[in-house]
Parts: sequence; structure tokens; C-alpha cells
Amino acid sequence: MAMPEKNGSTIGYVARNLLLCLFVFTTVLFALSCYFVLRSTAHNRFLGSTFQSKSFVRDPGAKKDDCRCVEDEKRTGPLKVFMYDMDPEFHFGLLNWKPERKSVWPDVHKFIPPYPGGLNLQHSIEYWLTLDLLASEYPNGARPIAAKRVYNSTDADVIFVPFFSSLSYNRFSKVNPHQKTSRNKDLQGKLVAFLTAQEEWKRSGGRDHVVLAHHPNSMLDARNKLFPAMFILSDFGRYPPTVANVEKDVIAPYKHVIKTYENDTSGFDSRPILLYFQGAIYRKDGGFVRQELFYLLQDEKDVHFSFGSVRNGGINKASQGMHNSKFCLNIAGDTPSSNRLFDAIASHCVPVIISDDIELPFEDVIDYSEFSVFVRTSDALKDNFLVNLIRGITKEEWTRMWNRLKEVEKFYEFHFPSRVDDAVQMIWQAIARKVPGVKMRIHKSRRYSGSVSDAGKESRWLSLIPRSFW
Repeated sequence: MAMPEKNGSTIGYVARNLLLCLFVFTTVLFALSCYFVLRSTAHNRFLGSTFQSKSFVRDPGAKKDDCRCVEDEKRTGPLKVFMYDMDPEFHFGLLNWKPERKSVWPDVHKFIPPYPGGLNLQHSIEYWLTLDLLASEYPNGARPIAAKRVYNSTDADVIFVPFFSSLSYNRFSKVNPHQKTSRNKDLQGKLVAFLTAQEEWKRSGGRDHVVLAHHPNSMLDARNKLFPAMFILSDFGRYPPTVANVEKDVIAPYKHVIKTYENDTSGFDSRPILLYFQGAIYRKDGGFVRQELFYLLQDEKDVHFSFGSVRNGGINKASQGMHNSKFCLNIAGDTPSSNRLFDAIASHCVPVIISDDIELPFEDVIDYSEFSVFVRTSDALKDNFLVNLIRGITKEEWTRMWNRLKEVEKFYEFHFPSRVDDAVQMIWQAIARKVPGVKMRIHKSRRYSGSVSDAGKESRWLSLIPRSFW
């Protein structure tokens, strides 16, 4: 009977050891599991130090009115832009410029074809951007540039399409008696045929192309065919979201037509007009609010609300009126935006924006609430709401916004040559901020592009690598 008792104690001893080992093993396994879970949710120091990401937040050391992005200058530098050498009929030929010799471009160091004045100027961004690209080819000395023309499309961040579409609409959209279609429509047809035949367009499906259509009625025939491209627009009022949207496209400012208020030493007390509006009152679509506000405000003594146009010195009258006003109304018209906002900024007249669907230029880097007053249309149309709101803004609050207007006005001024953070360079910077999204859409479009041989894959991949890497 002694042997069975000894065997029983041995079995018990082995069982206890197995249970102890199992406990130790499960404890270690649990500890390791906790470690890896916590590590996976923590900041990945390896990735963070290996792949330095761009920062688009304002540099704490930068001035308040400096909107340049904080980026690694060695990696980025100016935006690299490939521009098609298109026939002058698409650009400066629309200004009656005649090419010399074989060049399709004017020598901007010697002669700059003039752009028509008046209201034509407000949609002239195509002219300024093209001039800036042409000037980037010359030695710039100490002048910083935001975009530089490159001559190999595989080196480029974007492909620029130099079609002066707004000018084409303004000057050539009417059908003359001897024509079947307008010159503007013919040019759009030629443009679509040209672009879709280019290797650059086929390579990206047009996604990296920059097409300018700032006038709301420009590119009416071509926009639905070129929708993969990045459009530069004044607003999205006449575009379905499948053709143009804030994720894909860039909103650019109008060029103001009133005089810039230089050496402005005015103040709250020296601007006698409380609220100013001069322009077309009776508009279609969303512009009904202008008519309603006219009836609500017409009897207010310190409010100027009247019809006006560019005729009979209208621009000079508007300049004088805005320079003498504390607040300037920017009301939706046929489309959500108008040049009146940028006239107000140039006048240091605090904008009062009544346009529920408006998209504003550079709003990812500029806070418009610092120098503008936003009012919902439904509120603006309530009796006494708007005038009471404006009268309730104190002298100190107005002065703060007025000072901020003088700081930001440079972002909306067009110059040639371009200047640091002027409207031209701000548009290029806005385009540059879209480039990562463009590349992502191009890469996604290739997911199911069909099977190709290994050699074909390699050649296609190599063709996308800029030559500077070879």
C-alpha cells in the first residue's frame, strides 16, 4: 500500500509544478500583450523621425500677416510648374499680341501686352499667373518666387493650362453674323481636343492640370469634360459638386477695381457712413436678398444703399464712398461671390458678408472673422436685425478689424513681378497645398487600371520619376 501513496504524492508534485509554469507563462503573455497594445496606441517615434511631415500651421515666430507655410525648404522650394506652349490664340493673342519669330510667348522683360481695364480686370488672374511663370524663367536675384516653370513635365508638381478663359468669355462669347458659333466656344472645343491628346493628360487623367475659369460663365462648354483638373474659380455657384468642389479646386480672389486706400489715417469717427452698398440691386437666383435689404435699409440716414455701375465715374464714386464708410455690404448676387468684398478690403472698410454659400480665398490660412462680419441671410432679412447688429459693434471692435484689414490687404493685391505673399503668390501657395491630394487621387486611380507585364509596370513606374532623381 506504500507504493501507491508515493506515486500519488509524485503526481501531485508534478501537477503543482505544471500549474505554476502555466501561471508564469500566462502572466508573461499578459504583460507582453499589454506592452504591445500600449505601444501601438502611442506616438510612433520611428515613423515620426524617419518621415518628416509638412506642417501647415503658422510658425510661432512668424508675423501675424505672414501666411507662408512652414515647410522644409530643401524639400519643397517653389512650386514646379510645367506650362504648355499653346498657340497664342489661347492667351496673349486674345489681347491682339502677335508672336515674334517662332516664340509663342512675349518677352516679358521687354514688353507686356496690356490687359483691358474696367470690369475685365476683376477676373484677370489668368493673365497675372501666366506672366509670373514667364518671369520665373529669368534670373530673379533676391526676389522670392512661389512658382517656377520647368520644361520636363515629369519634374512638375502641376501642369498649367494657359487659356485666358475669362477674357475669352468677356470679349468673344457673342456670335457674330458671319459665325455659326462664337470664338469663345470654338476655343473651348480646341482646348479640350488639345488637352485630351497630350501624354501629360493621359498619364494623370488630367488630375494634375490647373485650369483657370475665374469668371462664373467661363468654360461653360469645356468644364464638364475637363472636370478631373484643378479649377481656379471665384466660387462654386454655377458648378455641380461633381465638377468643382472645395477639396479639389482653388478659390482665388477677384482683382479689386476701386482705388487702394494708401496712407489710410482715417478712423472710426472720420468715416461718417455706417453701412455702404452701391451696385446692382435687382438680381436673379440668390441675389433676391439685395432687393429685400434695399427696402429694409432705405430709410436709415447713415446707410448708403443705392444702384451703381462702372459708367459715369461709378468706380471713382464707389472708391470715395467706401473710403468714407465704416462697414461695406457684400451681398450674394447671381453667384455667392462678388468683387465688392475685395473692394472693401482695399478700402479698409469692414466687410459685412451676407452670402450663405460663399467660399473664400485662402481660408485655410486666413481667418476672415478677424476683419469681417458674417450674417446669415435669414437673420439679415429680419426687421432691424442687421442695422442693430452693426450699430452694436463698438469703436474698439471696429478699430481692431480695421487694423487687421490693413495687415491682410497685401494678400489680395496683384503685382508683376509678383511680391512675397501678394495675390499671385498666395494663389500659387494654395495650389501647392492641393498637390498631396492630387497625387493621392492619381495613385488611387491606378488601383484597377488593368494587368500589365512586369516590364510594363517597371517602365510606367520609371516614367513617373522626375529626371532629377536619375
